[in-house]
Amino acid sequence: MLDIVYRSADLLAIDKPSGVSLLADRSGAPCLWETLAEELALEGHEPFSVHRIDKGTSGVLLVALTRERQSHLSQAFARRDVRKFYVARVVGDVRLDGVSGLIDLPLEKGRKSRFRVAAPRERIVRHGSRWHLIGRTSAGHESLSRLRRIGGDGRQTLLLLQPLTGRTHQLRVHLSWIGHPIIGDHLYGKPDSVEQQWPRLALHYHRVVVDGVAITAPLPAEFALPVARHPAAGRRESRGSGRRTTRQRK
Repeated sequence: MLDIVYRSADLLAIDKPSGVSLLADRSGAPCLWETLAEELALEGHEPFSVHRIDKGTSGVLLVALTRERQSHLSQAFARRDVRKFYVARVVGDVRLDGVSGLIDLPLEKGRKSRFRVAAPRERIVRHGSRWHLIGRTSAGHESLSRLRRIGGDGRQTLLLLQPLTGRTHQLRVHLSWIGHPIIGDHLYGKPDSVEQQWPRLALHYHRVVVDGVAITAPLPAEFALPVARHPAAGRRESRGSGRRTTRQRK
């Protein structure tokens, strides 16, 4: 099923399910892009890639319907003009001193296509609600993630996350290295950890604001934890069609 959450003349937004690859992978399983191309071809349209979402991550996927819109959005992402918000369930009880916190840890590529903080773990410190490195470093790339607690049960915490930079696996690496890995994340967490066992990666691309339009993919029901405040603030601003569902073609 293709779950469309927004549509205009030149832009489409889909609520991507977890466990489905955007592009073809080694598993040989159907990928979302093939289905999308087939559906749009029936309408005389062609999809143009704007950004990617990990296979395990669910939520908002933007697809341009013209090359002009693709170019515009690609530049907007590069300039960091696009505001992105994710929701994650993480291990442990994350408490913040204020309304929000900041993870300020540079990242670099590690072994086997994994990414890591560009310094030993013992150099990571927390001051108030900010995590950063002791001393200066010229290694890695600047990586900033804002976080806000929206619920928890003492064992796990529900966080609203805003990546201020766009590094690969940024949120997953940051949360793991501060000691609160995302549940279901066996790449950056501990695969044999009882605390992390879950049927999927508990990361959801909840909301994106681009060109003054806010597009939201509702939080999956399985993410529910005692919530202090719902992460979606304000009304969805869009002039596109309402939410609709189309059947996936086999």
